[in-house]
Amino acid sequence: MSKVTTAALTSPFDSLSKTPAWLRGALIVLSGSAFAALCAHLSLPLFFTPVPLSLAPFAVLVLGLALSPRMAAITFAAYLAEGAAGLPVFAPSPASGGLAHLLGPTGGYLLAYPLAAALISFLYRRTDRGFVSAFACAAIGDLLILCGGAIWLAAFTHIAVMQATALAVLPFLAGDALKIAAAAAVRSGAARLRPRTA
Repeated sequence: MSKVTTAALTSPFDSLSKTPAWLRGALIVLSGSAFAALCAHLSLPLFFTPVPLSLAPFAVLVLGLALSPRMAAITFAAYLAEGAAGLPVFAPSPASGGLAHLLGPTGGYLLAYPLAAALISFLYRRTDRGFVSAFACAAIGDLLILCGGAIWLAAFTHIAVMQATALAVLPFLAGDALKIAAAAAVRSGAARLRPRTA
């Protein structure tokens, strides 16, 4: 077989696999945090709660299912660091940007992202990696995000946990169920398109 034919049959991902591990990891983290920022900006403020309706948790679910626990945690730690440094990666909010946003009423959700993504990844890699497993793991991670958000909001606003739950959890359950199903569908679909890896 000629060199030209061999080159034509080479996947573009083969060159990525030959990239140094540190550079490949950096590209994954940067791409993942950019995806999270894009999802965060797809948000809708709600008049009855300081918490906007946002696609940011969808990014946590998708990347948690797609990355290793370590890479998932690092990606969202980098995302939080970017936001704390003042980069416009968080959902638009009347609050000031940077660290003030991270420590504002939605801080509990944000701070839960690295842990939730790592937990989803850890659990998912111990399953058969089908749709139901992906859905269950994503649901557990999403519940962790919602609980973090409610507890933080209760402490931040000095209201009862039940009241914080009514503001920070209940309005988002239906939308989050759709995000969980979409993330599970994306991951199970991707798993069918490529060989399974550890």
